[in-house]
Amino acid sequence: MTRYQNCSGVTRRDCLQVGLGGFFSLGLSGALRAADASRLIKQHQADACILVWQDGGPSHYETFDPKPDAPVEIRGEFGTIPTAIPGVRFSQHMKATAKIADRLSIVRSIRHDQGNHGAGNHYMMTGSPPRIPVGCGAFVSFHPSMGSVVSAEVGAPAGMPAYFSMPSMSRSGGPNFLGAKYAPFVVPDNPNSDNFQVRDVALPKGLSEAKFSNRQSIRRQIDALKRFRDEAAADPLVAVDEFYDQGQQLMTSPQAQKAFDIHSEPEETRAKYGRNSFGQRALLARRLVEAGVPFITLYEGGWDHHRQLFSAFDKKLPPHEQTIAALIQDLEERGMLERTLVIVLGEFGRTPKINKDGGRDHWSNAMSVMFAGGGTPGGQVIGATDRQGHSAVDRVLAPENFVSTVYRKLGIDPDKIVHTPEGRPMTYVTNPEPISELM
Repeated sequence: MTRYQNCSGVTRRDCLQVGLGGFFSLGLSGALRAADASRLIKQHQADACILVWQDGGPSHYETFDPKPDAPVEIRGEFGTIPTAIPGVRFSQHMKATAKIADRLSIVRSIRHDQGNHGAGNHYMMTGSPPRIPVGCGAFVSFHPSMGSVVSAEVGAPAGMPAYFSMPSMSRSGGPNFLGAKYAPFVVPDNPNSDNFQVRDVALPKGLSEAKFSNRQSIRRQIDALKRFRDEAAADPLVAVDEFYDQGQQLMTSPQAQKAFDIHSEPEETRAKYGRNSFGQRALLARRLVEAGVPFITLYEGGWDHHRQLFSAFDKKLPPHEQTIAALIQDLEERGMLERTLVIVLGEFGRTPKINKDGGRDHWSNAMSVMFAGGGTPGGQVIGATDRQGHSAVDRVLAPENFVSTVYRKLGIDPDKIVHTPEGRPMTYVTNPEPISELM
């Protein structure tokens, strides 16, 4: 059947679905926006996202974009290895991901102009550049993070929060104007420890179920008092209520109890992920996806290698990338990868020239981002940097394109107009164009 499409990508079928009433009541721009939302439902490719955040900015040279033909002061000490994608090579420590590269999409051409941690973190976590200068150590959040937007738009499964971050929240991983309700539930404890237990998912010692039920009854009576529900009023009691309800649901939720019972996993599976804190958090993320949680951030610090980069990577990178490969393979074997998006990135790449301390410094002109699952075509490399890795030069993309891709895969309109508590209209992302090759 022939599909007729205009230059905005709106088909005749989309227009019919919106209806003539949509054109008269919404106006042309509103009708086109509604048609775009209709297409988003069809484009919905993933139900969940696991974001591996490599805080500090991982070197693209020593991971997914090595430059073996560059001078030694640029290419560094590491060699390269072939991958499952013909003609594509990764750095020497990327052995596990190289073997499954046919399931991956590597974007080598995202660049931006925020070369410090605070601003770069904000830009990549939200798809919006900071509006004022931000220092390296600043905690910034002007737009809501991807996790908070997914929490607000997709919603939470029964008895569980919609957004988790482990073991801490990224400095720009919060909800900003969306409100505390959409902040991440942080799991700080180490799931690799023998006595691992998540806070707030069990009744405190000495408190019986009968006493707990009685206290709930008393609280419900108090809650009958008037609450300000106007968002503009920003009544802090509303946020307290929401946190209390979330905690109560976790303590009484069979889904939460089951999801956090990592000790029930076979030892063979736990070993594949890696018997370390990051490996077991990745396994816990898979269990949370199974429980219906739509967004999990695995925050992994320690990627700001201004000195002794190569000795640090010798220790850090092999177990880290082995965990990532194990997560993708486990999701695939369980039939979950097609609906679960896995992303690996930091706030920027590293400088082309190795500095006097044997490290690389901040560099936002080039970075690599790994995608897998969630309907992402595997076995491809998107874009390129120049011969020395100095800058993205082919298929140059921005953080806005990256974040819009995540939203569209999860069925969220990045161009949706939302309002701050002060009534200011804004969109989630200023440029809603996704990376088409990933769709």
